[in-house]
Amino acid sequence: MIDTIKIIYYEDNRDLREGITYLFQATPGLDLLGAFGDCSNIRHELQTLRPNVVLMDIDLPGLSGIDAVPIVKATSPQTQVLMLTVFDNDEKIFQAIRNGASGYLLKHTPPSEIVAAVFDIHRGGSPMTANIARKVLQFFQLRQKAVPQPDREDYKLSGRELDIIKGLVAGYSYKLIADDLHISIDTVRSHIRHIYDKLQVNSKTEAILKAMREGLV
Repeated sequence: MIDTIKIIYYEDNRDLREGITYLFQATPGLDLLGAFGDCSNIRHELQTLRPNVVLMDIDLPGLSGIDAVPIVKATSPQTQVLMLTVFDNDEKIFQAIRNGASGYLLKHTPPSEIVAAVFDIHRGGSPMTANIARKVLQFFQLRQKAVPQPDREDYKLSGRELDIIKGLVAGYSYKLIADDLHISIDTVRSHIRHIYDKLQVNSKTEAILKAMREGLV
């Protein structure tokens, strides 16, 4: 039996919020706990509703989605954040990722792909709209070339931790990494927590970017 994915959605466009609400309510395996027009009570909502996934716009009244992401990660570290926004400029993309977002979709994404992204991010994936993924790829490719080998910091990653990072960079889910390395998913999660601590990052996407940027894989 598949566990139901619990979701909170933040979007100030009422029509879109109602449309996504209907979409999630009609999808087996998804449980929309709440849909809100702003993040003014986000800490209380996270603590009370305890979602697995937060779907969030960037341009929200008051507290922006980008500024709300670290609040989500600090309040509920296991909750995954998926951005759904109109913004495709580099600054907003990478600030959201640095703050802890694990996925980034544009609002023209088809409804079926939004649903698929929620399932993907809950399974350990990092779903991104194609042109966003290209920007991310280009970013860390350029940064990797720009960082001289001797200047790379030694993060004291073990061989197994490096194997797991390689799996993350390849786009593998936690289950695929576990199967590939012949270990349990819980062991993968334990290694990933240690990787986050050593790299001083807050999300899988940020770990991938840092690993690629600094030539760790």
